[in-house]
Amino acid sequence: MIDLSTVKHIHFIGIGGVSNSAIAQILAKKGFQISGSDQTASTFTKELEALGITIFIGHDKNNVQDAELIVYTSAVSDDNPELLAAQALGLPTLSRAEMLGQLMLGYKNSIAISGTHGKTTTTSMVTRIFNDAKYDPTALVGGYFEDLKSNVRIGASDLFITEACEYKENFLSFYPKIGVVLNIDEDHLDYFNDLDHIVNAFVKFAANIEEDGILVLNGDDYNAKKIIPYYKGRIATFGLSDSCDFIAKNITYNQKGCATFDIYIKETLLCRLNLSVPGLHNIYNALGAFATAAQITEDYNWISEKLENFKNAGRRFETVGELNGCPVIDDYAHHPNEIKATLDAAARIENHGRIICIFQPHTYSRTKELLHGFSSAFNLADEIIVTDIYAAREIDKGEIHARDLVTELVAENKKSLYMSDFEAIAAYIKEHASSGDLIITMGAGTITELSKMLTK
Repeated sequence: MIDLSTVKHIHFIGIGGVSNSAIAQILAKKGFQISGSDQTASTFTKELEALGITIFIGHDKNNVQDAELIVYTSAVSDDNPELLAAQALGLPTLSRAEMLGQLMLGYKNSIAISGTHGKTTTTSMVTRIFNDAKYDPTALVGGYFEDLKSNVRIGASDLFITEACEYKENFLSFYPKIGVVLNIDEDHLDYFNDLDHIVNAFVKFAANIEEDGILVLNGDDYNAKKIIPYYKGRIATFGLSDSCDFIAKNITYNQKGCATFDIYIKETLLCRLNLSVPGLHNIYNALGAFATAAQITEDYNWISEKLENFKNAGRRFETVGELNGCPVIDDYAHHPNEIKATLDAAARIENHGRIICIFQPHTYSRTKELLHGFSSAFNLADEIIVTDIYAAREIDKGEIHARDLVTELVAENKKSLYMSDFEAIAAYIKEHASSGDLIITMGAGTITELSKMLTK
């Protein structure tokens, strides 16, 4: 713990990240002098510069000379020149998660939304619910959210809303009033040993919830329910089964694949909700957001009205344009279960043609460990193009290649091919896509650039 009242100048290593850029804005608003560096310029770094924050492109030991506190991301390596310089100067350092956790302590009502899937969407939903002058929250969303025209909202109240990422157990730096667990799945196996290790991390996250707080949990998720015997505080569950507290019943879908359903608390009807985002997974996201908001207000119709016109955060089943009369949808899915959910949402759209999916695997470790899960995740796609693995924070050790996934897909009789060049993919899609087909660019890396190429 660092006494921030003794600090004036905070320097961020990796300031262009979604979370770090948001934290930097909040601290700048609180009057701190902020500087930061990143390897490349981005939309986020340009926004920060426009706010008067000093941005360095590239990492250099001289960037930290005047700083009094260093904040760094998980992606920063131990040999980063700025981190080494800070250590040599004896400067205190905090990870991004530690800084965010320390910020949260200054808010009486904090909401931390965790889960392997759906964090950004659900955090955006909760933010939308409370995004008005009455509640005036501070909120951090893990992507661009149109409601905010940004990834952050800086309010003046004691309500704080954020995602809580399990990677490297980062969320154990948080001590929220309301802790949310959307689901637990096998992922980040470059850090976690196995599924039991992951579940145990979520058990510890729940234990960090304030004594008078509450755990909001998906009561239909097999792994999430493993937390319950270990948690001694109040719990509110949500799901489709009658054993849950907040239940979705009488579900129907419109021609765009968006659901309408009744929300009950046990046997009592609370309201009816018409979603504007497609897929079964968004029913769960909306239920999680509803159950969370219901811990703060009992105006259930108001919550429902706020959710009805919710549009996804950027890259969450985002329609970016058309090509040959085909909608081009960009999606962040990079885990087998996320792929299944996205393709399920696409398949629920009425009168669509083929579903053509261009997938960029994310990290070598995830592709290797979950290869068979990936190969069975594309059952609802008619054609799959797999491009090169996006390395992110990893180094290619030669153990896995995108072609290996194509081999698995072809073995399961799925039409699939490997293509490395985005321009070649765009030319192929332009030649082969017919009116009514759905084109989906998918992955957590640079594949979003292809969606823009397709719709130019």
